[in-house]
Amino acid sequence: MRFAVSLLSFICVASIIGTVLPQNQTELQYTDQFGTFWYTVFSKFGVSQIYNTWWFLVIMGFLVVSTSVCLLRNTPKMVKDMRSFREYIREGSLRAFPHKLSVEVGVDQETAVGMSQSWLKKEGYRYREKVSENGVLLAAKKGSTNRLGYIFAHVAIVVICIGGLLDSELPNRLQIWFGSKAPISATAKYISDVPEEARFFSSNPSFRGNVSISEGGNSSYALLGLGGEQFLQVLPFDIKLNKFIIEYYETNGMPKRFASDVTITDLETKEVENRIIEVNHPFSKDGITLYQSSFHDGGSKLLLTGYPVSGQATDTFELNMAVAGTSQLTTTLNGENKEYRVTIDDFKPINVENLNAGTLQPKSFEEQILAVTGSAAGKDREVQNVGPSVAYTLSDDNNQSVKYNNYMLPMVLDDSLVFLAGIQLPGESMFRYVRMPADDKGTLNEFMAMRAALENPGMRSQAARAFAEKSRDERFNAEMITPLAEQALGIFAKGGFMGIDQYVDGVNVPEAERIPEDLREPMKKVLRDYLLFSAVELRNLVRTEAGLESISFSSREEAENQARWFDLSLRALSDLSVYPAPVMLQIKNFEHIQASVLQATRSPGKSSVYLGSLFLIIGVFTMFYIRDRRIWMWIKPGETENSSKIMSAMTSQKRTLDFNREFERFRHDFSDLAKK
Repeated sequence: MRFAVSLLSFICVASIIGTVLPQNQTELQYTDQFGTFWYTVFSKFGVSQIYNTWWFLVIMGFLVVSTSVCLLRNTPKMVKDMRSFREYIREGSLRAFPHKLSVEVGVDQETAVGMSQSWLKKEGYRYREKVSENGVLLAAKKGSTNRLGYIFAHVAIVVICIGGLLDSELPNRLQIWFGSKAPISATAKYISDVPEEARFFSSNPSFRGNVSISEGGNSSYALLGLGGEQFLQVLPFDIKLNKFIIEYYETNGMPKRFASDVTITDLETKEVENRIIEVNHPFSKDGITLYQSSFHDGGSKLLLTGYPVSGQATDTFELNMAVAGTSQLTTTLNGENKEYRVTIDDFKPINVENLNAGTLQPKSFEEQILAVTGSAAGKDREVQNVGPSVAYTLSDDNNQSVKYNNYMLPMVLDDSLVFLAGIQLPGESMFRYVRMPADDKGTLNEFMAMRAALENPGMRSQAARAFAEKSRDERFNAEMITPLAEQALGIFAKGGFMGIDQYVDGVNVPEAERIPEDLREPMKKVLRDYLLFSAVELRNLVRTEAGLESISFSSREEAENQARWFDLSLRALSDLSVYPAPVMLQIKNFEHIQASVLQATRSPGKSSVYLGSLFLIIGVFTMFYIRDRRIWMWIKPGETENSSKIMSAMTSQKRTLDFNREFERFRHDFSDLAKK
């Protein structure tokens, strides 16, 4: 029993760890959360899947065996003792009990026996009478079923552990060890490529796998993950996903419900059923239960617009792709062609974000949904749906890859309408975003036209001259203002604000040829001022070419809006000077195709766990609320005629306050009888 208690303690500690520590997460998530050292420690013990580790299953098995042995050894003794009245006790033994009573009553032995029997019946005792030459023994008991509590509680441990073992990976691993099962090879691309030894048939007694189905698609297989390897579980029915249902709140566009509209076809009887499977509303058939587990993109079709972010070109192009698809992209910069491979990593039709929380980071579609549904719904009033986004990877001919995450629609940040373009360089875990201001029509056209104009030496020269004509800067001669302004625009076009700082500081320039240190800060201020005012003229030139009116500062509000636009545009242009690709892809249109992930489970241990839980409730209730009582009463003739002597003792396994009160009542009743 001590061994079983020790094993149970280990299981409790392991279960606490499995509850506190998120299970089945990726290696990167554990490393980010706990660090490399603790992840190494966790991986040694397999705590990411603690309930299916070999040592946890071994402890569970030993606990079942140990507790079963205890039951087999002690249950017969308990049942025998429970049924026994212990009428073999001697009169002298009663004197050793702490709760005893000896009285002489003024009635004969037969009457005293009858009165004692009546009292025992009234108090709910069962008794057995034993007549001997020394007198009459009444051996009474009640609450002897208390012993069943111990039996039920220990049986519950065994039954629950057996249920846990049945629902674990143990049955499947036994088939792998002894049934020559092998995992799906990395070269298998289709179901037909999966060999028989990598398949578990529909008669498999226990499994838990995922069925991923795109809208309009069907599947009769589940994917099992066992020990880091993948296996195929054959289902006795076919599942077709008619539609993945998402319902949104009208007020803020957040999702409030998601479910799978499926058609289930029995492969043997050809019986067809239409069902809606959603969270907390599973569907069961042939002992298999389907749960709404998660969801992902099922190959949405995207029409992307490519914007040049380098060079003087402004012409956009379109690219038709699907999520998880790959395409070749050829760009031309300075007369040179460069090849890129584009891979669409993910597409999210909604992005629920708190725009006041700082830098946005892309989350999975499931995380977006769960953030605003279920128990999390309504807790954060500042979140809103900012629209679709696309995540893609550009790989160059040297196989150097950079990840991008771009939002389709502009959003209001710091009182300005901006487009966000995210960049994640190799080795970085976070996205950095370029904020590009939207024009009056809510598009990127004006900003992109200004970017191209900044790259055009002729446009820079015109803007510098236009600024010089209006300038009243008394620090320089009129003929010096134009080249300074043109120089500021040229330096900024190549290197952004950092380029201006490096130019003035003389980076990569011999010390003797650098600008004197005491003149560097004033020179930086001049170049930045000239850059800003020349950029205003550059924008007017762009607007004139587009047939638009020049910008005006007719009112304070208009001046503030234009100042914000220029500030954002210059910051974005500075960031684009180090943008790692010559093009940027934005969503123009899309056809959303959703895929649902259903968890298919066969859990034979579920009934066992329910039964064990019932046994545990019965056992605990019996142990706590049914009290074992035993009374022995020796009744023999007294020393005088028509009198008898009663020697009695009362005992219990637990001598509680209730037991003491019951003994005092027993003493009081028979003491009163003695007085009469």
